Amino acid sequence: MNIKLRLAVMNFLEFAVWGAYLTCMSNYLGKAGLGAEVPWFYAIQGIVSIFMPTLMGIVADKYMQPQRVLGLCHFLAGAFMLCCWWMGMNNSTPDKAMFITLYTLSVAFYMPTIALANTTAFSILTRNGMDTVKDFPPIRVLGTVGFIATMWFVNCAVWDGSSFMFTLGENAHKFQYTYMQFFVSGLLSFVLFAYCFTLPACPLVKKEGKTSLAESFGLNAFKLFKTRKMAMFFIFSALLGMCLQVTNGYAGPFITSFKGSIDEAVANSFAANNATLLTSISQMSEALCILMIPFCLKKFGIKGVMLMSMFAWVFRFGFFGVGNPAMPGVVFFILSCIVYGVAFDFFNVSGGIFVDQECEPSIKASAQGLFMMMTNGVGATVGTLAAGAIINSFCSWQDVEVNGVQQSFLLGDWQTCWFIFAGFALVVGVAFALVFHPEKARK
Repeated sequence: MNIKLRLAVMNFLEFAVWGAYLTCMSNYLGKAGLGAEVPWFYAIQGIVSIFMPTLMGIVADKYMQPQRVLGLCHFLAGAFMLCCWWMGMNNSTPDKAMFITLYTLSVAFYMPTIALANTTAFSILTRNGMDTVKDFPPIRVLGTVGFIATMWFVNCAVWDGSSFMFTLGENAHKFQYTYMQFFVSGLLSFVLFAYCFTLPACPLVKKEGKTSLAESFGLNAFKLFKTRKMAMFFIFSALLGMCLQVTNGYAGPFITSFKGSIDEAVANSFAANNATLLTSISQMSEALCILMIPFCLKKFGIKGVMLMSMFAWVFRFGFFGVGNPAMPGVVFFILSCIVYGVAFDFFNVSGGIFVDQECEPSIKASAQGLFMMMTNGVGATVGTLAAGAIINSFCSWQDVEVNGVQQSFLLGDWQTCWFIFAGFALVVGVAFALVFHPEKARK
């Protein structure tokens, strides 16, 4: 099989695992009596990203080939995710401490795989004489396709305990509202575990001469902070990372909350009943934007591309603040999803390419782990907890009867919340424009 196609399949599965639950998990948590803990479920992804990607990056740099570390991480992540599914299936309100523990362990082994998948792809492409800037984005697109595929699947799939079907209409047994989303994620992790061991080898880069203690533990990646350009890059990566999980955690509950509206046109709208499907437009936009990255990096440079990302976050949040699921308000929801591609990819994918180009071979995996730590670790943790505090101060989970069925929705002053988030992104973007000058540093 063609090398690029094999890597594309790897990326498809990598993000399909995440797409199964990331944007719709909040709907299940609210139903299972864990609504108040939603900020923590998304913050956990950030907390483990502070140290796990770096640790696994060290292993992939020093002790085990990255594609094998990738596979083993998925095996453990999938096993713990299936345990979450098992708990949800056997108890409508699972034990809070045990459920959070199992979820944390699953996420702890999944989050490093994002950086490991990048490292594996960059290593294999380089060893086969390919250009990472040109050849990686089309491969990464399949990751977004995988994310979309499982979002669509859990949005439409229904299992009521005895039969399986697909529907776009209202149904409380849709995977997007139940524990079955965790089953889909865990199963796909096992598939990727097996697939990783079929990928070409990524030999470790052995350094000649004596190795210091810091180098043995992969800590020499932190020396990148000595360079002003890289230090500023990582600092703003953390600041922008504060935006990453906000809509992943709350776009679903926000759009679904309109089902509790007294306006029947809004409550019965297609968007309100298919939040996961609607937000998948964001990932479709991602797929297109990834293909634009090589051109944009060449035309505008890393600073220009990251600035586009930062100001796209302003519109991402702002459009949510002024929209609603019925016409014409749903147009703003669609626009928010379209700009998400620029907001997410122009930062995450181009940032990974930038780190790969700026680092020496012996610390590439560790540096990718460090980038992951600053964005999905420090940044996402602080951002998710702060966003959760803001939303919990303006909104609350409330029981509403819909078509004779009691359902829980997160209701309140969402508009103020979205405008606060948009204001933060605007401040970060302006500050970045003023202080980050990679071209000057290079000269």
